[in-house]
Amino acid sequence: QVQVVESGGGLVQPGGSLRLSCVVSGIIFSTKEMRWYRQAPGKQRELVATITSGGITNYVDSVKGRFTISRDNAKNTVYLQMNSLKPEDTAVYYCNVWGGGMNLWGKGTLVTVSS
Repeated sequence: QVQVVESGGGLVQPGGSLRLSCVVSGIIFSTKEMRWYRQAPGKQRELVATITSGGITNYVDSVKGRFTISRDNAKNTVYLQMNSLKPEDTAVYYCNVWGGGMNLWGKGTLVTVSS
């Protein structure tokens, strides 16, 4: 049974940091591209960051220099380190498993950036 479970969201002040985690079970994690998306209230879901099986990363322009995606294949986990958070980063963040015919989603974790 495949499971995708995000954690690490919460309330943080502007300028603060959070680290999101996503644990995946039931697949060969190391072979899959992993993605973080987010969906702010009233907006469409947006691709934030990707990391390939080989470790190549890519980011949406609005988070470049502030967010870092990484993976630990031994722990079947992908991370999103978020620094210098802004109110416009407020959203539900979703982990996505992509590749080999897979397009799997977690239930999301809420990040709220507010003073």
